[in-house]
Amino acid sequence: MKKFWGIFGIIAAVALLAIAPTNAPTQAASKGVNSELNKKGTLQIGLEGTYQPYGFHKKGKLTGYEVDVGRAVAKKLHLKPVFVETQFDSLIAGLNVNKYDLVLNNMAISNKRKKKYGFSTPYIYSKSALVIKKGNHKIKKIKDIKGKKVAQTASSNNATDAKRLGATIVPSTGFEQSIELVQQGRADGTINSVEAIGAYQKQKSNAKIKVIPAGSTLKTQKIAGMMNKKDKKLKKSVNKALRQLRKDGTLKSLSQKYFGTDVTKK
Repeated sequence: MKKFWGIFGIIAAVALLAIAPTNAPTQAASKGVNSELNKKGTLQIGLEGTYQPYGFHKKGKLTGYEVDVGRAVAKKLHLKPVFVETQFDSLIAGLNVNKYDLVLNNMAISNKRKKKYGFSTPYIYSKSALVIKKGNHKIKKIKDIKGKKVAQTASSNNATDAKRLGATIVPSTGFEQSIELVQQGRADGTINSVEAIGAYQKQKSNAKIKVIPAGSTLKTQKIAGMMNKKDKKLKKSVNKALRQLRKDGTLKSLSQKYFGTDVTKK
C-alpha cells in the first residue's frame, strides 16, 4: 500500500507541475514575439558600434550603455542577443529590410519617424549641445550656426535641428568624423548629445574643441528602441522588459556606469 501511495504521489506531483502556471506568462511572451523575429530565439539588434558610450569596442569587445541595455532586454525576453553593426545612415534602411529586429543607437523619437516605425518607451532623456573648434569667436550661441556649415549624419535628428536653425549640412558617417571635420576647419560645428560629447572629451582630453550648450533652443530628446511598426508583440514585450529594468534599478545603474549620471529620467 505504501508503495502504491508513493507511486501515486509521484504521478500527482508530475501532473501538478505539468499544469502549474508559474512560468506561463514569460514563456507566452517569448513565444508571442518569436513570430515577429528574423530568427526564432534571437533578438537581432542594430547599432553603429563606434558611438561611445552608447555602443563601442573596448579591447576588441563590444560594450556600452545600449549594448548592456540590449542584453538585459533580451534576457528578460528569453532571447539570445545578436548585435549587427552598420553606419548610422544605414540603420533605418537595415530595419526596413529586416536586417535586425530592433535598433538601439541613441535613436530619438520624432513625429516623422513615428509615422513609419514603432518605438519603445524612452530609456534616455538627452540634451543637446554644439561643438565648435577652439578659437572660433564667430559662434557664441547655438543660433549662430545660421548660414554656417555643420557636420552631421544626414538622417539624424541633429541634422534636422541644424537645418531648422539655418545651417548647411556637411555629411559625415558618424560622431567622431563630425568632430574631426570641425577640428580640420571643414565644418563650423556639430550638434550632438551632451553624453556623447562628454565621453569624447574624457577619452580625448587634448581635443581642440569648445562646447556650447543648446539650452532651451533644442528640446530634450526622448531616446528609445526603434522597430518596425508591424511588430506590435515585440514592442509590448520590450516595453515590459524596460519597465522591469527601470523598476529594479538596472537602467539607472548602467547609466551611472557609462555616463556618470542618471540620464534615464526627465
